[in-house]
Amino acid sequence: MTRFLRPRLGVAALTTCGLLGGAACAADPATDNAPAVTPVANTSAVASNAELNKKLRELEKSYKTRIGAVGIDLGTGKTVGYRPDERFPFNSMFKVFACSAVLHKARTDSPGLMDKVIRWKPDDMTGLTENSPETTEYTDTGMTPAQLCRAGITKSDGFAGNTLLKQIGGPSGLTKFFRSTGDRVSRLDRPEPYLTEWGPGEVRDTTTPAASARTFAELTTGKALHPDDRTRLVGWLKASLTGAKRIKAGLPPDWTIGDKTGTGGAANHGTAGDIAIVWSPGTKAPMILSVLTNRTTDDTPHDDKAIEHTATALADALGRL
Repeated sequence: MTRFLRPRLGVAALTTCGLLGGAACAADPATDNAPAVTPVANTSAVASNAELNKKLRELEKSYKTRIGAVGIDLGTGKTVGYRPDERFPFNSMFKVFACSAVLHKARTDSPGLMDKVIRWKPDDMTGLTENSPETTEYTDTGMTPAQLCRAGITKSDGFAGNTLLKQIGGPSGLTKFFRSTGDRVSRLDRPEPYLTEWGPGEVRDTTTPAASARTFAELTTGKALHPDDRTRLVGWLKASLTGAKRIKAGLPPDWTIGDKTGTGGAANHGTAGDIAIVWSPGTKAPMILSVLTNRTTDDTPHDDKAIEHTATALADALGRL
């Protein structure tokens, strides 16, 4: 049985900030043990983000897209958000969290798990071959969870994501992992490809910008994972190949960015998102940016530009541009 040990958090709980959509939200990110990150006091001030709200409302109208976004400066604790507590689907973003859960299990409960070869049959991949570019090449040999993490994060390999879920008890196992980190909001209910089936009001397989940003911060810079596992996770995020037109496109080319995207498709209200850890030159502490979107009409493909411009607005609101 998979056991998730509750980590010692640097914040009381990684819950959403409980504010209305469009309002700023405060955070106390856990950074005291992360390399090259300055600790943040629990009384970090919340800056006004009226200009951010205005920009994102304009983007929503321009792209006919609902936008949820949160940005956290882990050096100062400044946090800005727009629709921070509204639910959006995870889509393939879940893979970075599933990988984190597997890393945690290997470290605390199953030594050697990351290097154990997992095998499958071609029939096991039915319905997933089109979005599983790496695992389809390893059907004869199998892959280790470490290799599956790399494939799931860097290439958004769907079968890799599902296979990682099996190591932690399926979607419900990932939800338990969220709860163990203090995240009482995020949940996963179905595997690929079903988790992309989303429409307004659906709560299955969803998170919020605030919950995802804070949990992501805890996993990449906080105490939820062992330092070696944090380093490994961030390395995979930096090697991601799927987000060039999203958060990365909205920030200067000399910034260092590690991200994980998610896309639901036109048939699912054009949902799309991206979550990233970002270092700008001359600063030791990174930012965490979470951007989640859906089109306001169904059967409409997503537009990467909405995410790109939202990332720019978040970085500007945090004083990094």
